Amino acid sequence: MTELQDDTPGNIYEIKLKGCLDQSWADWFEGLTFTDEGDGTTTIVGEIVHQAALHSLLKKVRNLGLPLLAVNRRDPPLTKCST
Repeated sequence: MTELQDDTPGNIYEIKLKGCLDQSWADWFEGLTFTDEGDGTTTIVGEIVHQAALHSLLKKVRNLGLPLLAVNRRDPPLTKCST
């Protein structure tokens, strides 16, 4: 079977959790960025290369036992077309 290569970059996702995580978890979450929002929530942001990777990340969140508050895909910045 031939594996297809996709050269397009992944999507940027923002995942909000109830609870606090610090940067010591970054290795477990493969280098994603964590922000303690100061209100008892943590936001995790980073590039997710495909849907299977997103589901894997959400399984890790589930295994932590922290409530998942939101998952949002950030739209890529718009580029201007030359005229």
